Amino acid sequence: MKMLTAKEEEIMGYFWEKGPLFVKQLLDFYDEPRLHFNTLSTIVRGLEEKGFLSHEVFGNTYQYYAVVSCDDFKKKTLKGVISKYFNNSYLGAVSSLVKEEEISLDELKQLIRDVEKAHE
Repeated sequence: MKMLTAKEEEIMGYFWEKGPLFVKQLLDFYDEPRLHFNTLSTIVRGLEEKGFLSHEVFGNTYQYYAVVSCDDFKKKTLKGVISKYFNNSYLGAVSSLVKEEEISLDELKQLIRDVEKAHE
């Protein structure tokens, strides 16, 4: 799965939250000054080329829809981070979170309980 820019990820968020959309509908989610229609359309077409979106034709316009789920995107992104920064070690990632105090001892205990339940 290809990486997304921050803007592409933001736009995918609208598709994951709202479902199929026309580019014109996407514009409504932005405050002024809005992206230009052509700019947004170019980004959406790029997302389609990357395999994140597909479309249906309605007259002379396209309605786009997500073909990659948010959960799949999160899983692939997390795997990429673990691979790139933690040498494929999930333990290394969790250890880093604990060391940096980004996860509390209570949260870590809850995580252990959740893992144990999942394997029962």
